[in-house]
Amino acid sequence: MKAKKIILYVLMFLPLGFCLIALPFLPEQIPAHYGFNNQVDRWGSKYEVLIFPLISILFGIIMLIAAWYASRKEESGKNNENICIITGICCLVLFNAMAAYFLYTDFNQVQNLSSTGININQLIFAIIGIFMIIIGNIMPKTRLNSIIGLRTKWSMKNEAVWKKSQRFGGISFITAGIIIFVISLLTSGFTCLLISLSIILAVSVVDVIYTYIAAKNTN
Repeated sequence: MKAKKIILYVLMFLPLGFCLIALPFLPEQIPAHYGFNNQVDRWGSKYEVLIFPLISILFGIIMLIAAWYASRKEESGKNNENICIITGICCLVLFNAMAAYFLYTDFNQVQNLSSTGININQLIFAIIGIFMIIIGNIMPKTRLNSIIGLRTKWSMKNEAVWKKSQRFGGISFITAGIIIFVISLLTSGFTCLLISLSIILAVSVVDVIYTYIAAKNTN
């Protein structure tokens, strides 16, 4: 657990460190926002590059608080705390990848994301796919709690329904994660975004429906 927390702390502050080092070398004006057509639609001060690292730090703090709260509520062991930390690490890996990508576009004042070697949607959803596979593998180990896991008013009916819901959610997350990862390799741009978000939405709906069915059929 200590090693995982160290990794979480490193990933929390790594984007800030890179941005502070890069700041003196960045152009005064950088691409601040891209539209759906991948074209710059707003330019901003180079100091705006610090916003994303601060969000990463805030997110890391939230996950540490969630892990602490989960450990307080867990009667024995630190399983839920461990899952909170792993979830935080996965999300921060995504934040770090995005921070690195946008530092590259800022340095080069990229006006069209389509001109870069890596499509941002492909990068994001490839990482999300891997993240879902990891979370899907650890979901069945999650004990009944009010913080993490496939939580609905039905899945939290009792321990039996909870376990069924987490097993089903784990399988659906792994399956969706694999599909999204493959989609990120085969498509790009808005197509990748649309298909991947549709899969995530479909999985969410199916999982919620399953918790209702499981609760109805379990005493």
